Amino acid sequence: QVLLVESGGGSVQVGGSLRLSCAASGATITNFCMAWFRQAPGKERERITHIFPGSGVTYYADSVKGRFTISRDNAKNTLYLQMNSLKPEDTARYYCAANPRGSDCYTLEYNYWGQGTQVTVSS
Repeated sequence: QVLLVESGGGSVQVGGSLRLSCAASGATITNFCMAWFRQAPGKERERITHIFPGSGVTYYADSVKGRFTISRDNAKNTLYLQMNSLKPEDTARYYCAANPRGSDCYTLEYNYWGQGTQVTVSS
C-alpha cells in the first residue's frame, strides 16, 4: 500500500507561483508512473501532467504546458509540481497519483491517490 501526502497548496495572486510536493510512503515509487490531477468545483477531474519512471519522459495538458513542471526525487520518494504564471482557472484541488505499471502512464486508472491540496488563484 502506498500512502501519498500532498502539500504546498495555498492562495496566490494571478501570475504567482507555487510548488506542490507529494511525499510517498509504504513503497518506493522509483518504478511508478506518477501524475498530478486536479479538480475544480463542478468540473471533471483533469490529468494535467505525468512522468515516466526511469526515462523521466513527461506529458503536460495544453492547459498547463509551458507553465507547470513535474519532477521527481526518487531518493526522497517525492513528486513535485512547480506551478508558475498561475491563472484563476488553475484554481482547483490538486491530487498526486501513483501507478505501479511503469509503462502505462497514460492510463487514467491510477492505483493510489493523495488527499489533495487546494490551490486558489485570485485576480
